[in-house]
Amino acid sequence: MPKKSFNEKLHSAGDLPKVEDLSGSPEIMKRMGGAKMLVASPMQYNEMMAQIPRGKIIIIDRIRAHLALQAGANTTCPLTAGIFTNICAHASEECDQDKIPWWRTLKYKGELNEKFPDGQNLLLVEEGHNIIAKGKRSFVQNYEDNLFALDSE
Repeated sequence: MPKKSFNEKLHSAGDLPKVEDLSGSPEIMKRMGGAKMLVASPMQYNEMMAQIPRGKIIIIDRIRAHLALQAGANTTCPLTAGIFTNICAHASEECDQDKIPWWRTLKYKGELNEKFPDGQNLLLVEEGHNIIAKGKRSFVQNYEDNLFALDSE
């Protein structure tokens, strides 16, 4: 069976989105901050990432919080959030048109995503952001100053 393209992965959500009930596991519930965890679809992340205007950035955690609030959940699955934002970035790069500005989506504390396509740092610098290296990791300097405000904030 041939390997799926990133665009095929982006558009094949299966039974997602869905809200998982974590109430049967108090330890997980405590760690996740409540009994309801949204497992969002890749397209939900794609739609959020597409909204970020030039010169602004967003942190994956803020997207997760926004999607959870919209779904009436306490949180979203952090593992699938990382996987799905990566799918969004690579799917966009597969396209000739209708690309989303995936490079404006950062990890916790403004860290660039090493799993995204090459060039995230160059595209951010082109938009006026300063990139600083901390060991093998790179961050947008003063990222808080350029965070995009979502409707729920």
